Amino acid sequence: MLSNLNLNLLRSLHVLLEECHVSNAAHRLHITQSAVSRQLAQLREICDDPLLVRDGNQLVPTPRALAMQDKLRSLLEEFDALLAEKAFNPQTWQQEFVLSSSDYVAQYIVPDVVETVVVQAPNVNLAFRLWQPDFLHDFDKTGIHLASTMLDNKPDGLSSVKIGQDKSVCLMRNDHPLEMNGELSCDDLVAFPHLKVTGGGDKDSKADVALQQLGYQRRIALKVPFFSAAINALKNSDYLMVVPEHIARNLAPESELVYRPLPFDTEVHQYWLMWHPKYDNDKAHQWMRAKVLHAMQTSPYSIGMN
Repeated sequence: MLSNLNLNLLRSLHVLLEECHVSNAAHRLHITQSAVSRQLAQLREICDDPLLVRDGNQLVPTPRALAMQDKLRSLLEEFDALLAEKAFNPQTWQQEFVLSSSDYVAQYIVPDVVETVVVQAPNVNLAFRLWQPDFLHDFDKTGIHLASTMLDNKPDGLSSVKIGQDKSVCLMRNDHPLEMNGELSCDDLVAFPHLKVTGGGDKDSKADVALQQLGYQRRIALKVPFFSAAINALKNSDYLMVVPEHIARNLAPESELVYRPLPFDTEVHQYWLMWHPKYDNDKAHQWMRAKVLHAMQTSPYSIGMN
């Protein structure tokens, strides 16, 4: 029976029972009178009941039809409510929303998001996961709602918006032996050990490629997952660190560090905010990604739209 039934037939029956007139029902349903007659014939066959019988110019509901009427009205109201787009209210939104990026974003950008969320969406729980490049290939299964990272090109299979771009520079302590050099050479760059931040996206491999093409190779003497550990190591050693310029620009003044341009050009770093396409039209997700995007574009620690 259900295979022969659809919502249009139920709606037509509802209107027919209210109007008890085929032409009036056709007018309300915005279909032809003959189409309503065909639907009534289908309904009679499905229900094994005449449903409406003629009495002069009117149609009179059968007892079976009258017994169905209230339930039918209630059922259609439930369908309408189910399909209706409800207004989104962040004040009543309840969910755990998972963000993913580098620990730099967690330390300097996420607090701006939190400041907004705790006031405007107080029932939302935020969770942060350190971004790993492998997440890109199976994004939906990670449970991440919104992520930002560096990629050479717009991510395939994901919805995204470009946040900005910049280039790599060399970061060091402010009394480093190379600090007085206005310009670094490749020899300078490989004369000292380097440290690398392994958490988050790829921040420095473009520099390695450029060095190798010029016949040089740097030594990675220390690998740490977080920028906080890297900064402490830089301040207390002769290590060098290749980082995106906006990070160096923001960390240098507050951490007694300096940065210098690299002695070669590399491809620019492109930064993307990305999510699974299934969330494109989700009102809650739209609200959150607008807040995150605003924070990433306006924070003094952010890339902005350089």
